[in-house]
Amino acid sequence: MGVRIGNLLNRVAGAAVLAFLLLIASTALAIWWNARQDARPASDAIVVLGSAQYNGVPSSIFEARLEHAITLFEDGVAPVIVTVGGRAAGDEFTEAEAGREYLAASGVPDGALLAVPEGVDTLQSMRVVSTAFGERGWTRAVLVTDPWHAMRAERMAEDAGLEAESSPTRQGPAVQTRGTQFRYILRETAAYLLYRATGESVAGAPGIG
Repeated sequence: MGVRIGNLLNRVAGAAVLAFLLLIASTALAIWWNARQDARPASDAIVVLGSAQYNGVPSSIFEARLEHAITLFEDGVAPVIVTVGGRAAGDEFTEAEAGREYLAASGVPDGALLAVPEGVDTLQSMRVVSTAFGERGWTRAVLVTDPWHAMRAERMAEDAGLEAESSPTRQGPAVQTRGTQFRYILRETAAYLLYRATGESVAGAPGIG
């Protein structure tokens, strides 16, 4: 009897481990697949997820997102570009403000820009953007971020009450090498599963948070 129970427990443990590994693999595959999509439906606004900025100058990752947003704006995807992101300790500028100034300097009209200078991670950013959309009667957004971040950003945006699809940037450090892409997919897999399990976001590397 004891041997049978032990064998049963071993089988159950093995099945649990296999199920967990399959969950990780399927999530990573979904992130990879979602990263390859590019949705550009007519929307109320293009939302650029913030990333690091240095004294008001966007980092290379952030700049790649902003440049992609300009392309979408010029293509008529939406009449407004929303930048979002707060200020880290010691920073003089918020990510949202740095992004807005970059876009304005690139020729985007002031009336087509909205900075939402809050949010320390993706979840908080999506919540404050949802509030800003609600105040203006907007519902539909196209999210601009790195490819590997797109699936989690979409999920968080939808959970915050937005109708969201993603048009990821194809430029910048996050997509330069296969090794970089693999690391980002691993990080995003962990972050996505954590969010689905706990409802919490995580802060970390650019595009992860």
